[in-house]
Amino acid sequence: MRLTKLSLIAAMLIGSTAFAIENTKVSGDVKLFYGTMDSDVGTYKSVLGGTKPSFFDAEGAYGNAAGNLELTTDLTKGVSAGVKGTYVTTLGLENNLVDNTWSNVHTISDAAGASFASELGGKQLEDAFFLGELWVAGSAFDTTVKVGRQALDTPLAFTETWGIDQNTFEAAVLINQSIPDTTLVATYVGKHNGSSWDPKSTGAPLAPGTLNDINLGGVQGGAAQAGITSQGGAFNTFGTNGVYVAGLVNNSIKPLTVQAWYYSLQQLAEATWFQADLNVGGILAGAQYTEIEVNNSDEDEAFAVMLGYEAKDVATIKVAYSDVDDKGTLGVANVATTTGQSKLYTEMWWAYGNVSSTGAESYSITAEGTVAGVDLLAGYYAADINPSAAVDTEVTEIALVASKSFGPLDTSVAFIMDNQEDNIANTDNDTNHIQIYLTYNF
Repeated sequence: MRLTKLSLIAAMLIGSTAFAIENTKVSGDVKLFYGTMDSDVGTYKSVLGGTKPSFFDAEGAYGNAAGNLELTTDLTKGVSAGVKGTYVTTLGLENNLVDNTWSNVHTISDAAGASFASELGGKQLEDAFFLGELWVAGSAFDTTVKVGRQALDTPLAFTETWGIDQNTFEAAVLINQSIPDTTLVATYVGKHNGSSWDPKSTGAPLAPGTLNDINLGGVQGGAAQAGITSQGGAFNTFGTNGVYVAGLVNNSIKPLTVQAWYYSLQQLAEATWFQADLNVGGILAGAQYTEIEVNNSDEDEAFAVMLGYEAKDVATIKVAYSDVDDKGTLGVANVATTTGQSKLYTEMWWAYGNVSSTGAESYSITAEGTVAGVDLLAGYYAADINPSAAVDTEVTEIALVASKSFGPLDTSVAFIMDNQEDNIANTDNDTNHIQIYLTYNF
């Protein structure tokens, strides 16, 4: 799902607003996400002699339920604290309605009588509970310091919100606003729980990135469709020695907002990100440039531009173009997960990992508006990935999304059409998704 764009400042200050101790705030939500696909690529059962999935077949379906409970409160004047717990379960759906999950947090166990993935000998997906946020924040003299587990929103390391659970960071964040119209950010991130192999887990990871692949070629594990978070939500060291981040956000010229970010991924890479966004009378324009210099390897470079028009209360239309250098090493996706999602203007709605790839030349056209109280989005995305003579892939996506809230209940329905053409292997494959999102807020 296209990442909901939050203010960088607001995202990093989630929960830091003071609450009186007698007015401690408790909030949360319950989510139920379901998806089904029709594909000519096939799934793990195709490898084992089965058929290719059709809509509403268990083989091509994925589902999860989750609950989030959050508490924030004042400790003393100017000092607040918060905690957020997340519980993720399949509700046993993998035993009948679906063969796959949204979330990566599940581990696989040899429970007696389990019937999940009979090709694996009868395994069981375990539910997971983890504390994604646990922080203390203090504010004084135009400065806020927030320490602990928290969500972050920076261009190259951020919390992804498109799945049923979210990755967070163990970090210390300092934000200063002493300079007019300027926000200075300094951050150290020691650990995170983004999707990756978890060395403390006894189960194999549900690695993202392969089409509905629970057991490709008989290998335990497979693809969570939105594998954002590590197994069990476990927090592991970020990089080799943690990551330092410094940022500046300025809007002295009111229609214009500029950002500059620097990252030190110790013993791995250094990175910079520059961005400028303009909104004048409904005319939208933006430019992005990023460079990631990997130790002893080729550096990644990318740029993107965007032009659009916002007719207030009617529609917003945008066109964008991006290019990732074909000599890079890592690509320019979120370094905190393995989903491939990026902050580039051209990022796809569902098929992450293409626009941000090394050698990807991409463009997008999107339109958003509200009709009869229903929020609508239509998007066309295309990426031509050609980093070397051995790789030449074209990926296109069409996404149609309708969303509406009924009091505390948020609902969305998405129809996604993805096509991947491999010009080296001479293959041309289509995969279509229907997705239903239900979120009850309290």
